[in-house]
Amino acid sequence: MKVLPWLRAIGETARSGLSVERTALHPLVALRGALGVAIVVGLTLWAGSPELAVSSAFGAFSSGVATFQRSWRPRPVLALSAAAGLALSTFVGFLAAGEPLAFVVLLALWAFLAGMAWGVGPTAGVVASSTVAVMLVTVTLPTTLLGALAHTALIAAGGCVQAALIVLLPVRRWGERRDALADALAAVADYARRLRHDPSAPFDPEPLMTARSAAAVTPRQARRRPRQLGGYRGLAERFRPVLASLADPDVGAPMVGQERERVRELLSAAATVLDATARAIRRGERVRIPQDALAVLQVPETGPVLHGPARKAAMRLIALTQEAVDAAQEPVEVTRPLPLIPRATWRMPARPDRSEDEDVYVDTEAIPEEARAPRHLTQPSLTGLVPVALRVLRRELRWSSPVCRHAVRVAVAVAATYLLGKALPPEHGYWAPLTVVMVMRPDFSRTYERGFARLAGTLVGVAVAGSVTALLHPPPWGSAALAVVSIGLMYLLMRTGYAIVSACIGAYVVFLLSIAGSLWSQTVLERIWLTALGGAVAMLSYAVFPTWETPMLRDRLADWLTATGSYTVAVLDRFADPKVTASGPTGTPLPGHPDRRIREALLDTRAARQEWDRTASRAGAEPVRHRGGLSLRSAADAQDALITAGRVTMLLEAHLPGPDAEPDPGADEFARALESTLPEASRTVREKEVPDFGPVHEALSRWWEREADRPSPPVALRSADLLADALEDLADAVTPK
Repeated sequence: MKVLPWLRAIGETARSGLSVERTALHPLVALRGALGVAIVVGLTLWAGSPELAVSSAFGAFSSGVATFQRSWRPRPVLALSAAAGLALSTFVGFLAAGEPLAFVVLLALWAFLAGMAWGVGPTAGVVASSTVAVMLVTVTLPTTLLGALAHTALIAAGGCVQAALIVLLPVRRWGERRDALADALAAVADYARRLRHDPSAPFDPEPLMTARSAAAVTPRQARRRPRQLGGYRGLAERFRPVLASLADPDVGAPMVGQERERVRELLSAAATVLDATARAIRRGERVRIPQDALAVLQVPETGPVLHGPARKAAMRLIALTQEAVDAAQEPVEVTRPLPLIPRATWRMPARPDRSEDEDVYVDTEAIPEEARAPRHLTQPSLTGLVPVALRVLRRELRWSSPVCRHAVRVAVAVAATYLLGKALPPEHGYWAPLTVVMVMRPDFSRTYERGFARLAGTLVGVAVAGSVTALLHPPPWGSAALAVVSIGLMYLLMRTGYAIVSACIGAYVVFLLSIAGSLWSQTVLERIWLTALGGAVAMLSYAVFPTWETPMLRDRLADWLTATGSYTVAVLDRFADPKVTASGPTGTPLPGHPDRRIREALLDTRAARQEWDRTASRAGAEPVRHRGGLSLRSAADAQDALITAGRVTMLLEAHLPGPDAEPDPGADEFARALESTLPEASRTVREKEVPDFGPVHEALSRWWEREADRPSPPVALRSADLLADALEDLADAVTPK
């Protein structure tokens, strides 16, 4: 029976690896990358020899691949960094190539360091893996010390050419950052539309997290960044809780009646404004907003339709929409001038004599942080990443670390497959360890997906390239041209799936080796079965020495619970003492926004949820179940409970009191009870025990008794009640069955 989960998991990963994704294509970017390969191969073929052309092609090809990775670092920097790593790997490999034992030890060490690089990030892991691949390939070319230096220089030159082309032939400057910010605004707009029909509609914070990553720039980039990219991200962040609060029937308008219709109109108009802003940012043009949408975002001439918390949320939505329009650095097109609300009414300082029930609710916290001071998220330079990488290596250099186990697995598999390839008769035995290093990833699903995709893609690619070579018998220049076409197709289709990428690489290798005179029949057959051998070794090594994600589910859930609870406590503290000063763990004030503590807690919550989503997704593809004492059904229920807790806190954040509001002792007691309960609750979740949220329920009961005389309970109390229910649902989900 234990075989069935493995067969099921292998079948699912095989289908996933062979799937093709529909994605936007960027022909000009692909053409530029292929041009870089063509320049390097053409020059070396003209001035040197076919062997030098083959060597130089790997530098330009791998540096080009590095520029296509999902990274916000400048593309020329990625190309140069990859070129430096490839050149160093090439030269060190040549130095040890004369001593077989020394080379195997060096190869294993290099593969181990490449595996550890995954702890720094996916881009670092991919680039480091390519350095192992180039070491395997280039050292097979016979040469002297001076020849090794020449090969190293050619490898570095390939990266320099790619970097130079990016500078000389720019394609859509800041385009990826524009897309990231526009996607965040469009996601919030889609959320507003879904809230019209489903007040509890879920929201995936991934676009907002991506936009935040894209906003990190170097000081030099900050001086050159388009003005449109400087102020909208904070607005997108603040729209979401206001939209959810307005739509929620517990803290907003009732589900039926005139107030609900007004809420739907406001949500639709806000979505229209956000979509128009996203479209303008994406295209770098002026914002075009329909007049009817602006007309909705006014206080009706007959007087306010909404009342209480719903009215407060509506006025904040109107103010935020005005800020979105004003933040556009390009002119805004409307049919006729139609101001949303007078400037003086919502930008004036808060006054003690102004109540929340007036038509305009003034909250100085609504002013975006970008309007307070020109600041940006700083991206460290490459030299600044060195101490970060060293800290990561020290942190991950332990046997229990998944990254360290991956590094050990890669080192052993690459070294063993290299020795096996040397013992086999084929000339290109290095293809087997090369496949190992390019296929293996730190998790089960991606390793097996890439293994099947690599084999299938290689079959197609070498079959097509072999047929073309057999029929046309192209000369060296013709083979070089076909190799450039293959790599151009790979750059173009990079994001569609690894099977297609492998097909293009397979064709590229066949054409490239034919430049040096390799027979197509020998190349095709060797490429196919050596790729199959390397893929089999990679997948077998993971099965023998696995690093399962399933046992980590409870740890990720406990981290998410801690982060969500801290976020809730930070929000409740504002109700407990509206004049509270945000402070860090040591009690020292945090710089910047007065709600900085809430912001930091929200970012921690998103990061914890992202880790949970990644672990749960990978665990779902593994052939093991319940290793962590948490079934997939229980994990889904626990996830729903924590999403609800986060959503309730987000609703509460939309109703933060002004600095002149009265402190709420019930909120303070509830926050302290939750804060004291969190450490023990997280521990019990990790250790498969039942969490006890009794103190939280007791504090909630006393809060209800304190507010019993009020005609309607305050928003904070109603939200705390929903939060307590979510915590109980979490306790039921993680209780061992």
